[in-house]
Amino acid sequence: MRSSTYDNYINRELSWLEFNRRVLQEAQDRNNPLAERVKFLAITSSNLDEFFMVRVASLWDQVNAGFKMPDIAGMPPKEQIKAISERVKKQLYSEYNCLVRSLIPTLRRKGIDFFDYVELDDNQRSFIDAYYRENVYPVLTPMVVDQSRPFPTLLNKSLNIGIILEDEKGGSMFGTVQVPSVLPRYVELPSGAGKSYILLEEIIKHHMGFLFEGHEILHMGCYRITRNGDLSVDEEGAEDLLEAIEESLKQRKWGNVVRLEYERGLDAELLDVLVSEMEVPEEGIFEVGGPIDLTFLMKFSGELDEPEFKYPDYKPRRLEIFSEYDDIFDAISENDIILHHPYDSFEHVVNLVEKAADDPSVLAIKQTLYRVSGNSPIVSALSRAAENGKQVTVILEIKARFDEENNIKWGKQLEQAGCHVIYGLVGLKTHCKILLIVRREEDGIKRYVHMGTGNYNDVTARLYTDIGFFTSNPFFGEDASTLFNMLSGSSKNHDFYKVDISPGLDQTFIRYIRGETKNARAGEKARIIAKMNSLVDKSIIDALYEASCAGVKIDLIIRGVCCLRPGVKNLSENIRVISIVGRFLEHSRIFYFHNCGNELIFLSSADWMPRNLTRRVELLFPIAGRENKQKIKRILDISLNDTMKARFMRNDGTYKKIDRRGKEALNSQEKFCSIALEENKAEAAFGVELGFRPILKRD
Repeated sequence: MRSSTYDNYINRELSWLEFNRRVLQEAQDRNNPLAERVKFLAITSSNLDEFFMVRVASLWDQVNAGFKMPDIAGMPPKEQIKAISERVKKQLYSEYNCLVRSLIPTLRRKGIDFFDYVELDDNQRSFIDAYYRENVYPVLTPMVVDQSRPFPTLLNKSLNIGIILEDEKGGSMFGTVQVPSVLPRYVELPSGAGKSYILLEEIIKHHMGFLFEGHEILHMGCYRITRNGDLSVDEEGAEDLLEAIEESLKQRKWGNVVRLEYERGLDAELLDVLVSEMEVPEEGIFEVGGPIDLTFLMKFSGELDEPEFKYPDYKPRRLEIFSEYDDIFDAISENDIILHHPYDSFEHVVNLVEKAADDPSVLAIKQTLYRVSGNSPIVSALSRAAENGKQVTVILEIKARFDEENNIKWGKQLEQAGCHVIYGLVGLKTHCKILLIVRREEDGIKRYVHMGTGNYNDVTARLYTDIGFFTSNPFFGEDASTLFNMLSGSSKNHDFYKVDISPGLDQTFIRYIRGETKNARAGEKARIIAKMNSLVDKSIIDALYEASCAGVKIDLIIRGVCCLRPGVKNLSENIRVISIVGRFLEHSRIFYFHNCGNELIFLSSADWMPRNLTRRVELLFPIAGRENKQKIKRILDISLNDTMKARFMRNDGTYKKIDRRGKEALNSQEKFCSIALEENKAEAAFGVELGFRPILKRD
């Protein structure tokens, strides 16, 4: 194995941009339904917003602090920022090329179009003029900068229209108007056929003269800023973590500007004012070739309501096993049950919590919550359980980025209902997904456990692929009790029967990887398959490199960031990496080790990232039983055989589509949908019916 050098690794931020490029490719893919392509373009834009608010902002914090230490790829912060800026400019070009040259013409052919004000007919102009007077004008606030009025503090991610006005002395002055976010971004126009729209900023631009009467408008154009959105909290010094988070949230709106987007053709003088007044770094200035902030396309995609514009409807399957028993607790008592979301319904998880809330035999419910929906049935059930006199403990992580306010609101509601709420731990994020129900039964106290790879969020459970696990195994029950006692008290007991937790999971994974390495060196068959969101941790990457050099066959299914270089001679030639981006967001974490035929399969809440392995409370748990193991192995097999939505990673960090010559056309997510609609007996024979050679048996 060659020595570990910077060349062995890929920069995390550039790898993430490659992931966002794969999302953009779904918008570009003419085989996807039109509304779905529009959604993917909106997701691409939204992803970039968070990327700048968190990742790029963090790099600027390092630069401003004088931190010059390179990352694992050998790039110091300033160099990373420059590389990001160059890559983003190219991506923006592709993004708007997709919008202007592909999506808009396609929409137009379908009778759906956007117009500028000058293109409207008399009837449409009258309609828009009235709309402006009645709806827009009352909420606008024009602001001018002069000796008595300083440059305004602009809201993060707000869309604005900048103006250069002629002053009374023949000079110029700066003005700005925020495009109000309280109004729809687009307005439907009266039209004889099809659907026609106009953007809100175009309406405001045309009527700008009414806001600045007495002044000639010399120049005008749209711009948008993105601020540092990462919270800075002194957890160790905070007397009350909840109060500290609430105070920090107020500061998020006013962080330093890390990105300025401006529309093509913006006057140079106007741009100079924006850059100088907001101290925008050169690497954060981006020209946009179309409407700024394409996140509005997510809502607009809902206007495209024809069936041909959308993916075929899919209703998650309710497992037959639950209908075979009168009580959900009886079903779990008889079987460990695997749920593959969104193909299997998340309602089973909600039903368990709701049943527990009303069951007089249930004594206590304990649950971790990281991200929940805006109208969470699980939160409602937990509140009802407390009101029914049950002991309810909720570990609610208020440091879940961009969900802090939502979680604080839920936490206070749960407290008012009588739940004992713990707002996370100082120094760690509680990211594990676990539910414990304690029930009194005829033969004594019994514990029921649910663990999963994804959040207890009924909305994202229809959009993300995750795996849930029901069990009444007493060893898992004991482990769950131990974990909750650690989280709610001061217990240091780390003796678990079945599960492993982080901090410390990095060493657990490395131990299993090295076990395969040892087997390969002994001439035994050795195999590793890992499915996750991101691979960043250097110690695990190095262990995988060592395993590859020993002859271990390794397949990695990594949706997002991957800092490992696959297929490098004398380093990683036995490692393959694929990424699947499709209708559903791949979110499940699965880890397979051949173990000389005594296969080990684990599910986890953790990715292979330093933050998951060392700075969060995470959970790793084994899957046993032939049927459940086969179900997980089938998920891996089908994913690895995807030829439609999977892309192979090259050793330079870029990705290419699968070479489909001689291979079956297989969209893994569509296949999982069809499997979920089959009877359980048909599922058992599926591996034969599909007719592919399982990747698990790779030579």
